[in-house]
Amino acid sequence: MSSGIDFEEPVPYVEENIMKSLPEEQEEIMIKDKDLHSSENPKEPENPGLSSGTYLCPDSEKCLGTNKSLGKHRVHVEKKLFACSECVKCFTSKRILTVHERIHTGEKLFACSECEKCFSSNSNLTAHERIHTGEKPFTCSECGKCFTTKGELTIHERIHTGEMPFACSECEKCFRVMSELTTHERIHTGEKPFACSECVKCFTSKHILTAHERIHTGEKLFACSECEKCFSSKSTLTAHERIHTGEKPFACSECRKCFRTKSELTLHERIHTGEKPFVCSECGKCFITKGELTIHERIHTGEKPFACSECEKCFRSKSYLTVHEKIHTGHKPFACSECEKCFTSKSYLTKHERIHTGEKPFACSECRKCFVRKHSLTAHERTHKIV
Repeated sequence: MSSGIDFEEPVPYVEENIMKSLPEEQEEIMIKDKDLHSSENPKEPENPGLSSGTYLCPDSEKCLGTNKSLGKHRVHVEKKLFACSECVKCFTSKRILTVHERIHTGEKLFACSECEKCFSSNSNLTAHERIHTGEKPFTCSECGKCFTTKGELTIHERIHTGEMPFACSECEKCFRVMSELTTHERIHTGEKPFACSECVKCFTSKHILTAHERIHTGEKLFACSECEKCFSSKSTLTAHERIHTGEKPFACSECRKCFRTKSELTLHERIHTGEKPFVCSECGKCFITKGELTIHERIHTGEKPFACSECEKCFRSKSYLTVHEKIHTGHKPFACSECEKCFTSKSYLTKHERIHTGEKPFACSECRKCFVRKHSLTAHERTHKIV
């Protein structure tokens, strides 16, 4: 079944033929053809290993029965070289060259009757129309998943085969598709060609820019089928849906703890490595995440952007405000399993539970005395500094 996108095998040709203009090629072809048909001292092409009376075309490697048919065939093969005048790329048919030239001219002749989106070829339009019809004629033989184009199926099949044919020349990281490699290479070059027209922030790929632009427009196209919460990107929705399914596909290789997203795993792994890449420019304190650094920097700036709607008290972070608001509502969702005392935050409950367990995780580096809470240790350490 056709995917709607035509592919033709390239005809083998020597590099020097590409560099010549078409008229020179035609002239050379006719000379070759004349030599093959000359009545004076006709010479058969040397094709070792072929039976007598069989002629091998050196261009297409096709076998022909007579010297004459070889001459005609070679003219036919050579005529298949159609070169683009803009980029000198060559094609095996005039039709494919014509479609290619529309990349340079921007011409899009084929319009979708549903949404009026236009395309440079009928095959691209056919593939697009399957979005409206829901047709997915290409099925994966491994998992049965269906796709609208043969190309999409080929890329998907690499998940099963593990094939990653596109390698980065800088770090040797491999990718399933060329577009992923191109985007990745921009990490090394620092190139960010896609700029937001609202805030002029730049991005390495068009789809990241598109997702970012929805911050300005407020557009949230992707809705959760469970709770109807909406998101600006498909990937964010996918991560959210794992809250409902309980799926945590990203496992830490050190402690086997699992996470819903790759980014959550990356942050967690820094606990094991001790990596704290985000440094405060004021005091030099380091943090695991950019968000933690941002909240910390507000200590220096005094900024408290989160205000309580009840008492107008302000806080440095949204999480601090959320905990505070429970004072007004009386909501205490965190209950101690030992004494059933309830708390407004998980951290308060954790501190309380140490009364029952006797755990004192904060140790003085001077005298090794231990404490239940960090601020108790800090107060104690000051006694060592008193002269």
